[in-house]
Amino acid sequence: MDLLKVVLGNPQNSMATMKNHKPEEEVLNPVAWALHASVFAHIFVLMILQLHKSIRCLTSNHGNSLTVGESSEVSQFDNVDLPPGVEASLPWLKDFDSSTSKHDVASGQAEASSKGKGEETKDVVIQQFKQFKQFDTVDSFTDHFYEKERSSTQSKNWAKKIQEEWKILDENLPETIFVRACESRMELLRAVIIGPPGTPYHDGLFFFDCFFPPTYPAGPPKVHYHSGGLRLNPNLYKCGKVCLSLLGTWHGRNSENWIADKSTMLQVLVSIQALILNEKPFFNEPGYASTYTGSNGEIRSKQYNENTFILSLKTMMYTLRRPPKHFEDFVAGHFRLRAVDILSACSSYVEGNTVGSAVHDFVQSNTSTTDNKQSEFQSAVRAMMSTLIAFFTKNGSTDCDMFRIELYDLPVLSNQNTVKA
Repeated sequence: MDLLKVVLGNPQNSMATMKNHKPEEEVLNPVAWALHASVFAHIFVLMILQLHKSIRCLTSNHGNSLTVGESSEVSQFDNVDLPPGVEASLPWLKDFDSSTSKHDVASGQAEASSKGKGEETKDVVIQQFKQFKQFDTVDSFTDHFYEKERSSTQSKNWAKKIQEEWKILDENLPETIFVRACESRMELLRAVIIGPPGTPYHDGLFFFDCFFPPTYPAGPPKVHYHSGGLRLNPNLYKCGKVCLSLLGTWHGRNSENWIADKSTMLQVLVSIQALILNEKPFFNEPGYASTYTGSNGEIRSKQYNENTFILSLKTMMYTLRRPPKHFEDFVAGHFRLRAVDILSACSSYVEGNTVGSAVHDFVQSNTSTTDNKQSEFQSAVRAMMSTLIAFFTKNGSTDCDMFRIELYDLPVLSNQNTVKA
């Protein structure tokens, strides 16, 4: 209004002046009307530009920030104080707001993509992830499962054998296993295994706390799985127990058990990855391979994989919310780079592809669902995608918004088929 007064003068003075005018003077000539109209138009444009600038100032620093809906979803998860080993209850999982238009989503996607890719090489998180060594030592493990388990006496060659283990791990770890050993507590070790492609565990992170007991190397090490209260494999219990003959937690042939002079921690980790986190974990259950044969076994195995993938997605969110100590940079960088792959797999499975069949190089399966009788699994994956997008966006991924558009295009799913455990 001050700007209007400057340009047009005081309205009250103008009204007083008009009252004293003669009738023939009240009519403005066309040039005066044109001038007034031009001034009003110019002021209106300035006001719109100022309003637009204010809005941009409020939103220009969003970078990796979340929308109001996303922030609400993630904050509800953050406010749940999860003790170790207890699964998060997620009743607040909701589909992406259907009132949001595709145009709005596409606009946000274009802005996020243009910013994210150009800055990726300068991103500190990505740099730290790329510099994360496969094997390294740390000072302490305050959150280690076996941190309070101490012993005053060890075998004669206990320390020497552990140092040999460190060297073997440092020189021979596969590219999908990362390890941290503790200098002040040589008996403590932590490892993360990346879920193998072609399995229901693909792109996931699975953490294990290891402990070299005083009887080592005569006896096997102890291994505890970070389950989050989820049972996503017959050999990985909710309590964290790892069932493996090499660890003495399951009976096996002599060659499959721990051999003091030959067995190593590297062998333990590789066995977990290959024998436990495999393509068909359903058949890890004793007797199932011989009991459930043919098509019956394949159907049950497929259903188990579907349930396992859902639990793997929950494990991803649990790990993002509470990354194990000394692996914070690895967790952040891993999911920053894998977010698109994970969401692409989710979209593929919602469309009917088999779990594990579409990883990174997505090819449409001939078995895609085309009718309305779609499974509870597909419905569950579709429902979780919005929450995954929120978690990945909070973690810094900038290319996730494209999957919001896909949520509109994906078919509405029914719950006519039940996925059995």
